[in-house]
Amino acid sequence: MIQTALFLPTPVRAASTDDPGEILSFLAAVANDGGEVALATLVEIRGGAARALGSQVAVSSDGRYCGYVSGGCVEAAVASEAIKAIAEGRDRVIKYGDGSPYFDIVLPCGGGVTIVIHVMRGLGQIHSVLDTLESRGAAALRYSPSRQRVEGAEPPARSGWYGEDFVTVYRPRTRIVVSGETIEAEAVAAVARASGYDVVMRNGSGRDLADAIDEFTAVVMLHHDLDAEEQILGTAMRSAAFYIGALGSTRTHKRRQDRLRDLGWSPSEIDRIKAPIGFFGPTRDASSLALSVLADVAASRLSAYG
Repeated sequence: MIQTALFLPTPVRAASTDDPGEILSFLAAVANDGGEVALATLVEIRGGAARALGSQVAVSSDGRYCGYVSGGCVEAAVASEAIKAIAEGRDRVIKYGDGSPYFDIVLPCGGGVTIVIHVMRGLGQIHSVLDTLESRGAAALRYSPSRQRVEGAEPPARSGWYGEDFVTVYRPRTRIVVSGETIEAEAVAAVARASGYDVVMRNGSGRDLADAIDEFTAVVMLHHDLDAEEQILGTAMRSAAFYIGALGSTRTHKRRQDRLRDLGWSPSEIDRIKAPIGFFGPTRDASSLALSVLADVAASRLSAYG
């Protein structure tokens, strides 16, 4: 009996992104056009790794894929395995690096990863996650290996194994509220946009800003006098922002603390303010300050949510 060989498409990166919303949007767009899709998820790390647990790659049956589960060294191989899984209609688990049977695929970090590939059989939960992200909320998907099924779940603190299921957490992209009519504010906004953050510019008025500041928002105040920042600072301190930073020296911040104390703010509330602002300092130009501020925001987000 002669068997016909199964010819599968060659994986081709469709987009260079690691944004969860963009990865799931790619998945939904392919499926909406009638294509078959799979979602590959990083579920185990052995040693070092370039990505966090829960990182994903979306794959189309025509070979297109986007997302990352490593630094770029295994994604094409993952996509190839996903294409095979779609053709077979069956989920699969693969390992790369340390502990893997694929000796020709070596991770530069020296560690190993395990990837679960789930062949999507419905996009209802994906659309639900996308709607939640659009409304600036957190969402989660629970994958059951035994049932080869994905369901919605309450988001835990981190992506990982919970019992026999793996839960992937999705959170909206970082929003940065930049307040100030200064060259420093312009530089921070430019770097933030280039980093893919959602940027909101303000000149010191906080009256219409309360609804824009949520738990995934960093508030950056770049004024050269305390009076100009007062209103937006109060709005930020009443919000759930994960980061509040303010320009000024240690001496300036002492004056800021005294003013806030006189206005009735508690020590714990005042301690939320990072000042002098930035990850490193002092800086002497707008570009260096922008890098310092964005590094501090990124580190704070990582600490808060992983």
